[in-house]
Amino acid sequence: MKEIMTILVSAILVDNFVLAKFMGICPFLGVSKKIDSALGMSAAVTFVMVMASAVTFPIYELLNNYGLGYLKTVAFILVIATFVQLLEIVLKKFMPPLYKALGVYLPLITTNCAVLGVTVLNIDNGYTFLQSVVNALGAGLGFTLALILFSGVRQKMENTDIPKAFKGLPITLIAAAILAVSFVGFSGVVEGLFK
Repeated sequence: MKEIMTILVSAILVDNFVLAKFMGICPFLGVSKKIDSALGMSAAVTFVMVMASAVTFPIYELLNNYGLGYLKTVAFILVIATFVQLLEIVLKKFMPPLYKALGVYLPLITTNCAVLGVTVLNIDNGYTFLQSVVNALGAGLGFTLALILFSGVRQKMENTDIPKAFKGLPITLIAAAILAVSFVGFSGVVEGLFK
């Protein structure tokens, strides 16, 4: 249980896929303007991460047993694309405003390196099935935390007088860097909590 909690908290805070590993930057910058779209994207990415990790683990084991482990990336992308298409169909049918708000970023979950990254890192770290799913959940929650925090920062920046040279993308990147640096402070927390 201690190991599972360490993996979960580490994936959320210390090894945050957006702020520490710099994966998933495209939706992080693109969908963080409004809290509603940030929450929707976070839920979608978390769902795809967890489901893809649950499905890719046995697929990798099967591929590896037949000496085809080198095909893991192709197989993982196919699994991720399947879940994204399923999610897109469900959102379009049952949540049209969210589907419209996410726009082009929803199909981009397929190419989101954070989603592929979590599935590959689960294998590379030698995680068991349960550890893989927990790591994916932690990665999704970490993505959610980063996106919601950054969405709040961006909403505050809209009401701030920013020098002309920094308006737009420059101030957004500076704010993202400061947010990423703030997460460095969590690096010793996991070891301290679960000794």
